[in-house]
Amino acid sequence: MKLKADITVLDILGHLLIWLVLSIVTFGIALFFFPYSFCKFIINRASVIDEYGVERRLSCNIDLFGDLGHVILWAIISLITLGIGYIFYFYKVWNYALNNTTVN
Repeated sequence: MKLKADITVLDILGHLLIWLVLSIVTFGIALFFFPYSFCKFIINRASVIDEYGVERRLSCNIDLFGDLGHVILWAIISLITLGIGYIFYFYKVWNYALNNTTVN
């Protein structure tokens, strides 16, 4: 099996621009929701190609506000650790996103 991602530079710029504006408007609070969006952005543009050449799309079944308690907990941890906790939070969100991904 092989993974394939179809992400254009314009897709990336659009996604980054939206989150830059959101983080400025919300004084950085949006950055706690960004990892969810980032994971979903990458996963939903990826597919798995099997040994017969059949391509199946990946689908990440998370939403930005689905696990608000998780966001609040890691926001507190990040504030207490002066931002160091945010690095671990990013990894935990990837773990959560991959565990909630299906192959169509």
